[in-house]
Amino acid sequence: MKRTLISNIGMLATPTGTSARRGEEQGRITVLRDAWVLIEDGVIAGVGTGAADASLVRGAERIDAHGQLVTPGLVDAHTHLIFGGWRQNELGLKLHGASYLEIQNAGGGIQSTTNATRGATEEALAAKAEKALDEMLRFGTTTCEAKSGYGLATEHELKALRVIRDLDQRHPIDLVATFMGAHLVPAEYRQNRSEYVRLVCEEMMPLVREQGIAQFCDVFCEADTFTVEESRRILEAGLKYGLRPKIHADEIEAIGGSTLAGELGAISAEHLIVCPPEGIASLAKGGVIACLLPATSFNLGAAFAPARAMIAAGVPVAMATDFNPGSCPCLNMQFVINLGCLKYRLTPEEVLTAVTLNGAAAIDRADRVGSVEVGKLGDLVIWDAPDLDYICYRVGSNLARSVIKKGRIV
Repeated sequence: MKRTLISNIGMLATPTGTSARRGEEQGRITVLRDAWVLIEDGVIAGVGTGAADASLVRGAERIDAHGQLVTPGLVDAHTHLIFGGWRQNELGLKLHGASYLEIQNAGGGIQSTTNATRGATEEALAAKAEKALDEMLRFGTTTCEAKSGYGLATEHELKALRVIRDLDQRHPIDLVATFMGAHLVPAEYRQNRSEYVRLVCEEMMPLVREQGIAQFCDVFCEADTFTVEESRRILEAGLKYGLRPKIHADEIEAIGGSTLAGELGAISAEHLIVCPPEGIASLAKGGVIACLLPATSFNLGAAFAPARAMIAAGVPVAMATDFNPGSCPCLNMQFVINLGCLKYRLTPEEVLTAVTLNGAAAIDRADRVGSVEVGKLGDLVIWDAPDLDYICYRVGSNLARSVIKKGRIV
């Protein structure tokens, strides 16, 4: 049995539980001073304060936290990790006023990344994604959701999901796969949208289920992508094949995606930048987690999602990076933490829950990660910070001093 003791923790800050926290509960966390955490074979076996009992820690490898802050490892619950190429050429277009949809309709955007992804081998996609994961890990991310969605053809969607599966098996970060064949109607089906929807539902999904390479199904419900009814058909088909629904909703226009999420009881709705009051009410009624992406708002110069209204309505709020080559080439969850306080006006306690336990719940992992509690994985971050406020206050520096995955510094 491998045992690791993290001791001399100045402040241990963690949410608690195995489900998403909502309303006032989102800001209620446990704070322990002069704390220690014992990890056995990758799983937390004990948490306490003061001196740990000698019989518990005999023979354990010791990690000294030097009186600093310790939190759960960060959970990035929304990324588009697998893609070919980059889109830095679109920066100038944005600076001259071109909108997201204008760039996309001119042949840029998702379609241009689709072309690059289709032309890349599995090995090339894996090497690129692995480099990104290494950087995420250095910033404190220990669990990460990854979507397909840049292949937009059966062969290439399956290719992306295989890359996610293989990376999960060999990289320290745990990966959770989402099938997103409905990211955009590709150019070759632009004049026959219904056939592409049929392809996603009747050809791609059975193969995804057969190969066991995704847990969720996501769809981009937005003007110029997929309508509410198309999205409903896709997500209901996903349920038929054991893929729990997620939905990109209300990012640019409120066409009804958040309402649909509540009606279907989706595990999460993502973006929600322009989510209207009726959408918030539907999310609350349906028990949907709002996975908000503040770095995308920052990068697009867009509004920020109404996070405070969501918390007031009893909607659990998670936050993630939305790492992708176009609207958000950011994989730094520490920047997301900063924006959560500065732009959403969440408290540090609410932010911590959003990037740990609620993020874990948004990818159905709250029973194993997202808090520092006995029985959960030994995923923690030792910060170069004296308290929780400090990591929310400091902007632009990597404050993750040591990242611990399953009891081992990585």
